[in-house]
Amino acid sequence: MSDSVEMTSASAYTEPGGEAQGGPSVGGELLLEGGRDGSGAVLRTVLPGGIRVVTEAMPLVRSVSLGIWVGVGSRDESADLAGASHYLEHLLFKGTPRRSALEISASIEAVGGDINAFTTKEYTCYYARVLDADLPLAADVLTDVVSAALLRDADVESEREVILEEIAMTEDDPGDLVHEEFSLAMWGDTPLGRPIAGSVESVTALTREQIAEHYRQHYTGPNLVVAAAGNLRHEQVVDLVRRGFERAAESSAHLSLDPALIPRTSRAEQDAAAGPAPLILAPATRLLAKKTEQAHLVLGTPGVHRLDDRRWALGVLAAVLGGGMSSRLFQEIREKRGLAYSVYSFATQFTDSGAFGVYAGCQPKKLREVLGLCRAEIERAAAEGIAEQELDLGIGQLRGGTVLGLEDTGSRMSRIGKSELVYGQHLSVDAVLDRIAAVTLDEVKQVAAELLATDPAAAVVGPYEKVEDFA
Repeated sequence: MSDSVEMTSASAYTEPGGEAQGGPSVGGELLLEGGRDGSGAVLRTVLPGGIRVVTEAMPLVRSVSLGIWVGVGSRDESADLAGASHYLEHLLFKGTPRRSALEISASIEAVGGDINAFTTKEYTCYYARVLDADLPLAADVLTDVVSAALLRDADVESEREVILEEIAMTEDDPGDLVHEEFSLAMWGDTPLGRPIAGSVESVTALTREQIAEHYRQHYTGPNLVVAAAGNLRHEQVVDLVRRGFERAAESSAHLSLDPALIPRTSRAEQDAAAGPAPLILAPATRLLAKKTEQAHLVLGTPGVHRLDDRRWALGVLAAVLGGGMSSRLFQEIREKRGLAYSVYSFATQFTDSGAFGVYAGCQPKKLREVLGLCRAEIERAAAEGIAEQELDLGIGQLRGGTVLGLEDTGSRMSRIGKSELVYGQHLSVDAVLDRIAAVTLDEVKQVAAELLATDPAAAVVGPYEKVEDFA
């Protein structure tokens, strides 16, 4: 989230007060932010094969979070591959030539650490959090898992059942399900609109060969970012990661450490270079009829993409509308009328699109009134913007939340990993805080008028037969 940063070069340098710069060659060490005294320094090295290693030193903690980020998510899948990225996330923990599934988890848990993974629409991440002394173990396990998965037929079949159970679990959670329905209402039957885990039909139809090809195609050096934060030395992390991937490359058919390979540009940079039209479809209203005790509503409009400079003002607007107990929606819907327990706003950003929305859960008989109040607050913000006092509140809430959300090694690791892989840019925490503080009333009013005045998409999960029952 900042000015662009070149790839690592042995001649990389940092201008005083400026962004790190350098050429695209492999090797060397690049200072992205912070000082070289070991406090808060964010460094990057590019290994042979295009694998990027970024670290942030936190000398006052006794742990390290290490993550391997892969530039593939559900939006990279065709309809017949829907769910393949998430499927792979499961399968990579089923075993390698060096470790069984039990040994993968037990090795980390035996030292009090934890290991896990998650898949999003635009990337996949495998991570571990351990004591600083156990960093070598975490690096060895994670590089092994990501680069040397066996993908056995028996594991594909057993994990298929697990994923179908996971999809069924989402079907039983209307609070999660309504957000999936909202994605379909906003982006339709496109990779961005479809569920990350795929559907029962697509998961059932996926073959071992399709999943293995997806693995070979995307789990390559140029598409990998290794991020680590905690009590560490950058040089040690680079050495551990290099050794781990060198071992895998000896027997891997898809991972090469050829120095000629260079990192792929980030999604945001690819889209900026191509200049694509924003992915915005005609908003729709979706009703999923289910016998639930509560009705669940998401109402929203197109938002902004990841590098759109309006994202700062939109973040402040989201805080004012539904960011806390003092927000407009919370006060109007819960405090004054007692119509809902949970109500909030959110902003979702992708490299070429985004959405701004509000969520509310209430008794089915109250949904019509809640929907009307949500529409009214969105329309008022579009027409009038926000007040000076609300601007100060929104800025303060956003700045405080940003800092408080970066107090642990896991969140720090996620920040630098995602910045490198998805944004291709790094912005220091202070620079983020400065940009939030610089948001003006006019910027908020403009983004509200541009985005919220459009026809909203809506998704409802509840005991209704037709839209007219609640609209």
